[in-house]
Amino acid sequence: MHTSTTSTVPLEPWTVEQLQQATQGQWHNNRVPKGQIKRILTDSRHAEQGDVFLALKGERFNAHDFIKQVAEQGCEIAIVSHPVDADIAQLVVEDTRLALGHLGAYRRQQNTQLKVIALTGSSGKTTTKEMLGSILNRLAPTLITRGNLNNDLGVPMMLLELRSEHQYAVMELGASHQGEIAYTSSLVQPHVAGIINIGTAHLGEFGGRDGICRAKSEIYANILKSGTSIVPAADDYAETIRQAVVTDQQLSFGESGEVFATEIELHPQSSSFVLNTPQGHSHVHLPFAGEHNVQNAMAATAFALAIGVSLQDIVAGLEQAEGAKGRLNFIKHKDFLFIDDTYNANPSSMRAAGEVLAQQEGIRVMVIGDIGELGASAAQEHYKLGRDLVSIKGLNFVVAVGEFSPAAQEGARSTQYGKKLQAFLTQEQALPFLISLVETHHPQSMSFLFKGSRYTHMETLMAELMEKL
Repeated sequence: MHTSTTSTVPLEPWTVEQLQQATQGQWHNNRVPKGQIKRILTDSRHAEQGDVFLALKGERFNAHDFIKQVAEQGCEIAIVSHPVDADIAQLVVEDTRLALGHLGAYRRQQNTQLKVIALTGSSGKTTTKEMLGSILNRLAPTLITRGNLNNDLGVPMMLLELRSEHQYAVMELGASHQGEIAYTSSLVQPHVAGIINIGTAHLGEFGGRDGICRAKSEIYANILKSGTSIVPAADDYAETIRQAVVTDQQLSFGESGEVFATEIELHPQSSSFVLNTPQGHSHVHLPFAGEHNVQNAMAATAFALAIGVSLQDIVAGLEQAEGAKGRLNFIKHKDFLFIDDTYNANPSSMRAAGEVLAQQEGIRVMVIGDIGELGASAAQEHYKLGRDLVSIKGLNFVVAVGEFSPAAQEGARSTQYGKKLQAFLTQEQALPFLISLVETHHPQSMSFLFKGSRYTHMETLMAELMEKL
């Protein structure tokens, strides 16, 4: 785990007995440590006195190699899957990865006052999560998944941060393989859970959208019996999703759902609509641009209603919500507008971002990096993306950067707007072209939007262009 994923809030301590009870481990050589435990860590660099170091094994690393080092740093306890020759108390468990899950589940079970929401989806998870955080944090302390801590390691790490003052938890669950959400949702034990949408993210791992739907539908299996399942009514997989629901209560959102928007008005940096729910209706001024964010607000509303929040509190929370870093953040820089949407990308969120850019002023330039995790269909998906982006009315230039930029260019050339898209294999090659666009069109106003999958680091190219202006 990198430092950015480490909590800055003091955590609730553990006792040695709780540690053993949660993991069902055995103390090596009957060396049982004394005193309270400050926190449980998986990053050896930060382990110190009062911490427990949990040694994970990955495909390319084995943290058991760092146990001597953490002992020298003053750490007195390690959780291991086999004893190591080091001067440190060792709790031996069968599998440290599963032990982390047991510890997260134990902490969740201790917090009986908690109401838990679990959500998944191909796009919009983070924004929906931030909207829910804005709604719930106004009412009571809420734990919200940070960054991308949404997998089989990240979810229990987040659960370890639960404290007795937390009344709500909003847990984002991601899937990179079948069975992952079944596992993480069993740890989380949600009162309300659901899918926001079934898109094309992670096509590669699941061999198609049917596989994605199956993987994400695992979220319904572990909802508490008296809980509520949330279903995306307008999704083309809605019927398949409904078949996975096992709770008596369900609530749907989106067109033809029980929570839906009417009188939608899209503005360059915001939107407004009438929010219709079984509890009544209300006008909302949403500080997010784009039709897709109106849909995210519908999803957030459905989750919040299902957990017992009033419509009035939902509207107040939505109107005060703020976007996560790198999610359609609007930055004024000199005479230019930069839209930073670099956090991540999939085909549907790319198209949604193009629609938002088309609403802005002046010459509109969309700069896109590659989309990852598309497997064998990557070239075909980038072809379709190039074709669709240049066809958006109002986009003047599309600059594609990366390995799949030639595929996007081919797609663009299959339309009458082929000249709108320029392809570059690297950011270094794209930068001079972007500078030349500014030189050609300035002093006209210009709006840029940068977006790509996380690994493409499109924020670097954006920062370099801003520096040159």
